[in-house]
Amino acid sequence: MSKVIVVTSGKGGVGKTTTSAAFAAGLAGKGYKTAVIDFDVGLRNLDLIMGVERRVVYDFVNVINGEATLRQALIKDKRVDNLFILPASQTRDKDALTQEGVENVINDLKEDGFDYIVCDSPAGIEKGAFMALYFADEAIIVTNPEVSSVRDSDRILGILQSKSRVAVEGGIVKEHLMITRYSAERVDKGDMISLEDIVDILSVPLLGVIPESNSVLQASNSGIPVIMDTESRAGQAYLDTVSRYLGDNVPHRFLDVKKTGFFKKLFS
Repeated sequence: MSKVIVVTSGKGGVGKTTTSAAFAAGLAGKGYKTAVIDFDVGLRNLDLIMGVERRVVYDFVNVINGEATLRQALIKDKRVDNLFILPASQTRDKDALTQEGVENVINDLKEDGFDYIVCDSPAGIEKGAFMALYFADEAIIVTNPEVSSVRDSDRILGILQSKSRVAVEGGIVKEHLMITRYSAERVDKGDMISLEDIVDILSVPLLGVIPESNSVLQASNSGIPVIMDTESRAGQAYLDTVSRYLGDNVPHRFLDVKKTGFFKKLFS
């Protein structure tokens, strides 16, 4: 049975698209047929992070408007079997997304045998974000360890459990918490909110903690989902996250301050 997963947050710049790309690539890497949809109409960044920007011919809005078929618009990833990308339009505004149109696309993906449909939501609570979360069975709430980010994530949780279709029909969208750009050193100095405080404030089960890492930016600039950089801490953390989501008992890593040895301290 297909699952629709929205990757969302209240604040921009927290790593939603990076997480959507990595999570979708990780699911596909585990053998699940996975589609990732960019709901950020007018901006469109997912195709850049996935490295398929030059292969975009038709987009999400073209499919909704009947100007192209879903098969024409879906881009098959050349590196990971079972991974497909549906890019957003750069020339339309978010009003081009209609509830009926989005539902038709999602239903077509389900009929085509996709196991997971990952919806990369734009920031905030405008129409694109609402469309991304409305049909969700599950949600990954992405937040940074900062007060404003955590506060805005709490607001999105309220919208998710009141305005999504599952909520309207009397159900509950399953929630997962993803903390990105986490620095144990900065938490130790009091510059960031601690992991325990974030979980306590949001009351959402912790799925993954992605450490602050230059490899995330490097991967994005190269058009490669960071989960494919298995040498980096961020890539390993995303791999752990996908395994954890699929039911494996994987401990969280990269949560403690690195201890500096005596000789390193002496000569630094």
